Amino acid sequence: MKRQTNPQVVLKPQDLVVLLKLLVTGNQRRSFAELSAELSMSASEVHGSVGRAREARLLHLATGELQVAKAALKEFLLHGAKYAFPATVGAPTRGVPTAYAAPPLRDQIVQPDTELPPVWPTADGERRGIAFYPLYPSVPQAARKDQALYETLALFDALRGGAARERNLAAKLLEERFA
Repeated sequence: MKRQTNPQVVLKPQDLVVLLKLLVTGNQRRSFAELSAELSMSASEVHGSVGRAREARLLHLATGELQVAKAALKEFLLHGAKYAFPATVGAPTRGVPTAYAAPPLRDQIVQPDTELPPVWPTADGERRGIAFYPLYPSVPQAARKDQALYETLALFDALRGGAARERNLAAKLLEERFA
């Protein structure tokens, strides 16, 4: 029996990480090798992400350069991505603070000291908290290299896994990043 294949394009979590990196870097031209190093991913993973993002019309080529389709990405990020990539939490661990425990929400949302904050698990993490698994395993390393990416990923985590107040504030702050 001949095996059937499905040509349907399916976005992967790392595709959103690549798109957010391109969003926060603006119009700075980046090679796949540079993006790979900055995101702690392989160049082939970045290349695949760019291809899938283009197929999904979240990214396009304009004058030979990759351009984020801001309106489409904003719509997907605010209304669909949290369903495509739902929050996954785990046990207490060490990690990098995310969601309301990371900037910019950290200064705007007060949480009780008795509650463990959400963290991306990593052995060299600076804070103990509840594991909040990142979109892609290399996110903690990539976030340490780029503060704007860190904040944007943390806002998305608040959107996909936070309480109503956190989600509303995160959505507002994410929208501002598309201006």
